Amino acid sequence: MTKIKLCGLSRPCDIEAANELKPDYIGFVFAPKSKRYVTPETARGLKQMLSPGIQAVGVFVNETPEAVAKLLQDGVIDVAQLHGAEDEVYMTRLRRLTDRPIIKAFRMEPGIDLQAVAQSTADFVLLDSGAGTGTVFDWKRIQTVKRPYFLAGGLDADNASAAVRLLRPYAVDVSSGIETDGRKDKRKMAAFVAAVRKEEQT
Repeated sequence: MTKIKLCGLSRPCDIEAANELKPDYIGFVFAPKSKRYVTPETARGLKQMLSPGIQAVGVFVNETPEAVAKLLQDGVIDVAQLHGAEDEVYMTRLRRLTDRPIIKAFRMEPGIDLQAVAQSTADFVLLDSGAGTGTVFDWKRIQTVKRPYFLAGGLDADNASAAVRLLRPYAVDVSSGIETDGRKDKRKMAAFVAAVRKEEQT
């Protein structure tokens, strides 16, 4: 069954909505340049509100392995998602500090090396159109990817069913597609979750 990640949560009401909808993952963005940025202190408070069955993913862009590991060790997040230029050397350093799961994001830009995606030592890979661009890439390009992956980039309640039906990804990851005026919208969150779960039942 395709898992669901609701990313970029930043307010108590976002967590309350997630607790009702029960996605598999939620995401906290720790990249300071992002409009969805939260401080570690804010994330800690939000994590304490989160239902135990939902895993919190920390999204990082070129953060030091030590800073990422500390948030994992302190229980602020359960999984690290690397969205910058982090390479295999970086992941080796991070694994020396923590045994928690790692998701490595790859941008599906022209010329992307799908072999690198296949050979990544991350626990999971995430395939995205860009750095939070909210646009869809050509899904046909990844139909040959055999390993489990998170699908991101321009997903919303209108296209989530098609994505699951065509690709059967390990998980779908949504952020801008569940927002109104830059804020998480509970109705859109619910519609997205319903669309994915409906497709899984067919």
